[in-house]
Amino acid sequence: MAYKTNTNHSHLDRDEKRFLVESAEAERIREETVSFVRQRVQEADVEGVVVPMSGGIDSTVTAAVAAAALDTEQVLALGLPCHKTEDLNAIDTRTIADGLGIEYQEIHLQGLLDLFTELVKSTIGPTDDQVVSGNTIARFRMVCAYYAANTRSSLVLGTANRSELLLGYFTKYGDGGADLYPLGDLYKTEVRALAPYVGVPKRIIEKEPTAGFWAGQTDAEDLGAPYDLLDQILLGLIDRGESPETVADDLGIDVDVVKEYGQRCVSSAHKRTPPPTPRSTDRPSLPTSR
Repeated sequence: MAYKTNTNHSHLDRDEKRFLVESAEAERIREETVSFVRQRVQEADVEGVVVPMSGGIDSTVTAAVAAAALDTEQVLALGLPCHKTEDLNAIDTRTIADGLGIEYQEIHLQGLLDLFTELVKSTIGPTDDQVVSGNTIARFRMVCAYYAANTRSSLVLGTANRSELLLGYFTKYGDGGADLYPLGDLYKTEVRALAPYVGVPKRIIEKEPTAGFWAGQTDAEDLGAPYDLLDQILLGLIDRGESPETVADDLGIDVDVVKEYGQRCVSSAHKRTPPPTPRSTDRPSLPTSR
């Protein structure tokens, strides 16, 4: 596997590479994340941000951070449900936006999906693959978010956390398409710890995580384990650089399980990096940041 392992960490290193969930740490993260969004909006010289909202904890925390970083009129919360099963979540997103004092707009995507399916299946062919359908919906949401952002001279705030990004649990050019990831350095465990400090209601924090692609779909079922375990595996493998054997021994689980998630990090690397380009000249690489 391509991820780095190192079993010679000192006890101090191990203590430092842990979940940031204490109250003082959560407050520091809140301040730094708010400052990050404010600074990036100023640097980009735009009018505000668009937050695609699902009613889950990640998008709710992202919207709350945006509302704290900017004037409320600079933040658009965009509800993008596609199925009737998402109606309750849409109610939650509207309630959250009202509570934050930010604008809320909702676009129901079922009609768009039906039209797309009708037009495309006659040429490409139909599919019963739920993942393909889910990815299509995620990309529709990205198109809507960027349409709103373009019309308002705004940035799109992605809602992915570190757990999802490392495991590739997002749609390439779908919910993975964003200008900023305010929560991208935080494991799901840490997002939950941060949530109360930005005013997220308990009912949102305790919701079962789901991408909302089909009825009954959950992150835990898709990923094969709950975030409580996944985060510990990732913390050991990635942050501490420990071997799969060490992580498995610490957690009391089969080493093959740890290796499986390590391999997911490796195989999903293409989702986190720009498309590869052949080096046929001696020109410098394309710049990737300011």
